[in-house]
Amino acid sequence: MANKNVIWCDEKTLQKDISGKIYVVTGANSGVGLETSKQLIKQGGHVIMACRRVDAGEEEAKAFGDLKGSYEVMKVDFADLQSVRNFAAKFKAKYDRLDGLMCNAGALFSGDQAQYTKDGIEMSIGVSYFGHFLLTELLLEQLKKSAPARVGILSSVGHAGNAKNRYKVHFEDINWKNRKYNGVDAYCEAKVAVNLYAMELGERLKGTGVSTASVHPGWARSNFGGSGVMMKVLRVFLYPFRNSITNSNEESAQTSLHVLLSEDAPQHSGAYFSQHSVLYRDKECRKGGWPMTSPNPHAKDMEAAHQLVKLSRQMVAL
Repeated sequence: MANKNVIWCDEKTLQKDISGKIYVVTGANSGVGLETSKQLIKQGGHVIMACRRVDAGEEEAKAFGDLKGSYEVMKVDFADLQSVRNFAAKFKAKYDRLDGLMCNAGALFSGDQAQYTKDGIEMSIGVSYFGHFLLTELLLEQLKKSAPARVGILSSVGHAGNAKNRYKVHFEDINWKNRKYNGVDAYCEAKVAVNLYAMELGERLKGTGVSTASVHPGWARSNFGGSGVMMKVLRVFLYPFRNSITNSNEESAQTSLHVLLSEDAPQHSGAYFSQHSVLYRDKECRKGGWPMTSPNPHAKDMEAAHQLVKLSRQMVAL
C-alpha cells in the first residue's frame, strides 16, 4: 500500500528517454540507491552503480537485464579516500561524460564511541560528506562537459533538529575528539554539511549548466541505521504503522529522480528537496517540498558553507 503523503515525480519525468546519458549512483546495491538506479536504467540511461560491496551490487543488478538501459558495477569505499580517488580515475579513463551524479551512500553509526575512517575522519561525516565531496570535486570537469548535468547529495530530515537544538558543523572539532560522542548527533551534523556543500556548489557552478541539490528521500523501509539495538527496537515498535509513516524504496527514490530528471529542479540549484516525513520536529515541514526551505539556519549559512569547503579541501588534500 502506497503512503498517501508521498510526493511523486510527474509521469512526464518518469517517461523521459535518457538513452546515451551516463549516471553515477553511489550506494546503489540496496535501498534508495538501487531503486534510483533501476528507474534510470528503465528509462534508457547507463548507470555506474558505485558500491562498497560489488558482489551485492552485481547480484541485485541481475534483475536489470531486460530493461532498456545498461549498467556497470564499480567498487568504491567512502570510508577510504584513496578508494574514492581510484574510482574517479577509473571512471574518467573509461567515460568522457557524466550527466548525473547521485551521492546516495551514507550510514548512521549509533552508539557513544566514535569510529573513524581509514583517513582518520569521524565515520558519519566521512562517509556521508567528505567522501562524496572528494568524488564530486574530482568529477566536476566531466559534469561541466556534459552540461546540462545534475548533482544530488543525500541529506536527511535529521539535519533540521528542533527549535531548541539546531545542528551545525563544529569546525573546531569536526572529528569529535573533544566532545562527548553521540552517533545520532554526528549523523545529523554530517547532513548539515551536505546541505551547505550543495548550496556552495550551486553558487560556484552558476552559469556552467550544472545544477545541484541536497535531498531528503523520506523514511525508507530499509535496513538503514544498521543493526544497532535502538534501530531494531524502533523498527519492531513501528512495524504496525509502517505504511502510514514510512515509504517503500520506490517512493523514497522519487526525490532523487526529480532532482536528476525533472525540468524544474535545475531552476533551484543549491536548494534542499525533501520528501514528506513525520520525523520533522517542525510540523510545517512534514509535508516536504521540492524544493523546501530548511528550518535550520545553520544549513543555510553561506559563510559557513565557504568555510566548510575550504576546510574540506585541506582534509581531503585537494
